[in-house]
Amino acid sequence: MPKKERKRLQVVISDEQDALLTRTAYELSSPERLISKSEVVRLAIEKIARELGEGEHLEEYRAILETEEVGEEEA
Repeated sequence: MPKKERKRLQVVISDEQDALLTRTAYELSSPERLISKSEVVRLAIEKIARELGEGEHLEEYRAILETEEVGEEEA
């Protein structure tokens, strides 16, 4: 069976965001299965896309992104 082809995406994240990813991966992990930070990112993408498709949280996500853009521009 051929291996599933995946696209790679590189993004720059803050130390705080990396810590959130690490903590989330740890919390989702179990003794039987460790969850990677990449899996957390994929899960978040699917969750956000599903919510937007259902018309949920659109303004909330926009507000978060606008706040983050201001913080990034100041850096």
